[in-house]
Amino acid sequence: MREKKQTAWNNKIVTPEKIMDSIRPGMNIFLGTGVAEPRTLIQNLMASTLGNLSDLTLIQLISVGGAVPIDERYFQKYRLKTFFSGYVANEAITAGRVDLIQSRFSKLPGLIESGGIQVDAALVQISPPDITGFASLGVSVDVARQAMEKADLVVGEINRDTPRTNGDTFVHVDDFDYLIESTEPMIYTGRWSTDDVFDKVASNVASLIQDGDCIGYSMGPLYEALVPYLSRKRHLGVHSLMITDALMEIICSGAVSNRLKRVFPGKSVVSYAFGTPDLIRWLNGNPLIEFQSINVVADPRLVGANKRYMAILPARKVDLSGRVAMHAGKGLMSASQGAAEEMVEGANFSSSGRIIMGLPSRNLNGEPNIRLTVNEFPRQLEVASSIDFVVTEYGVAHLAGRSVRERALALIDIAHPEDRAMLIDQAKEACLIYRDQIYLESGHYYPEELNSIHTFKDGLKVRFRAIRPSDEEEMRRLFYRFSSESVYYRYFSPIKAMPHTRMQKYVNVDYSQNLSIVGLVGEPGGGRLIAEARYVTMQDQPYADTAFVVDEDYQGKGIATYLLNTLMRIAKERGLHGIAADVLSSNIAMWKVYQKAPYPLRSIRKADYHHLTITFNEDSNAPMSPARVNQDPSSYR
Repeated sequence: MREKKQTAWNNKIVTPEKIMDSIRPGMNIFLGTGVAEPRTLIQNLMASTLGNLSDLTLIQLISVGGAVPIDERYFQKYRLKTFFSGYVANEAITAGRVDLIQSRFSKLPGLIESGGIQVDAALVQISPPDITGFASLGVSVDVARQAMEKADLVVGEINRDTPRTNGDTFVHVDDFDYLIESTEPMIYTGRWSTDDVFDKVASNVASLIQDGDCIGYSMGPLYEALVPYLSRKRHLGVHSLMITDALMEIICSGAVSNRLKRVFPGKSVVSYAFGTPDLIRWLNGNPLIEFQSINVVADPRLVGANKRYMAILPARKVDLSGRVAMHAGKGLMSASQGAAEEMVEGANFSSSGRIIMGLPSRNLNGEPNIRLTVNEFPRQLEVASSIDFVVTEYGVAHLAGRSVRERALALIDIAHPEDRAMLIDQAKEACLIYRDQIYLESGHYYPEELNSIHTFKDGLKVRFRAIRPSDEEEMRRLFYRFSSESVYYRYFSPIKAMPHTRMQKYVNVDYSQNLSIVGLVGEPGGGRLIAEARYVTMQDQPYADTAFVVDEDYQGKGIATYLLNTLMRIAKERGLHGIAADVLSSNIAMWKVYQKAPYPLRSIRKADYHHLTITFNEDSNAPMSPARVNQDPSSYR
């Protein structure tokens, strides 16, 4: 019985020459995509001198193997149409030798089904059929099924390396007019190399990804660098155009359960695979991976049906208003512009979904990637208003809900330190920020090592980092939430207003000499600023003045104590002998905070306040002349 069934489909196996003879001039021929290129058929098509192989249109979503030459030699034989401007096709598209069809990926199956894109022949790669006659489309589902249904000539190239993947991948030998056996190995792609810069970018991106989030993935150094960070998460979901070795590694780490997904729960949904032989073997019969057509995987409505969908995209350039230019060129293998826009739209549909753009602050030539404008760059992603976060190795800029001025300051904060002064000048000239905006050139001293998360009473999680100039608005909001008593305790003066001219001086800190730490609650990368602590080094003395503010709704939870201990630790590491503070006699709560310090405490009564000195080493001399914290916060530079 087994031999009889196998003989039934063996009768369909022909030589490649038979297929070439069956092609008619003027045909539109669909070719399998990516690593599923039917390479034996394509090589015979290129090499054949038959007269009927002329004026053909080859349709391929993505080409990675270079099996389809796109130079002038084949101009009379065929013309390539593609939907992806990256990788090998970009230069040929620019030169006019390849036609680019600009379309949303999720729309392509419908265009083929409706005849909007005509397909006369379909050449696809499949796995060896089983005894029942079923084969698998393997690692490239995309629109192959729709192309096969519309084509008059359907040919399957059997490649014994093609895995039998699960999902909407199975086709029967009866669906084919002919079969051929591949003589070419499958296409494999290596893993991307990363460096310290991409490692820092990935670390910052991963700080925005929470347990239970659903992610999309692609290829490139950013995605490769994310592996160790996302592998620490739990119950992630995957709804992604492609799966790679990097994503396989994250899934194998146990970080992905897909339990919280609404679309194909329990499964990682993909349409393509690009990777090494290890990935291809791992996919064979793997029940955890669901291959579906791109009208399922890329449809923004289906993407958005998953809660907390995180669209992670690599950017080429970002300007100070938040506009993004995507990558272009031969090295591009991440999402195409159409696919990227669908990821963004899906994240917008998703409950608590977010759009995250990641990039180094400078390119390999040392040129700024954060710029005044991206007008001169192609492939602009026209969704600036939708982008939630831009991430570089210098931090996270939270853009959602911010004004143009606030966006510009946030992006300047994460630009390369040597580019920030230039960007400030350009932003002033373009009227993106205030003309009197202060900028202290101390970005190289920004203490990134202070970034931390601490859990306080009642499970309250607070994120801490050094203050930035873009914190001006949040600091103003914090000030106006204080009672009159709290303002007086902090500033020793009944200050009624904190305008821009005063507050911008407060948030611009010379990190080489002074320090300011803020505490935030809420969404990573943004959230509500609820606390601030700082020290200012004394002139001619190895001590620093300290001061604290904590939102009244969050007092009594230990936040001030945590901040004091952090300030003391850093002050000691920087060689200071101790800290000092002026505390009103009636400010009992702050008295108690300083009394908890693990170092000797001295107090000197001065009118209605006490001057406190905490000395780290008992043999150090206390400051000879007590210095009180200046009442005007604008004095802190």
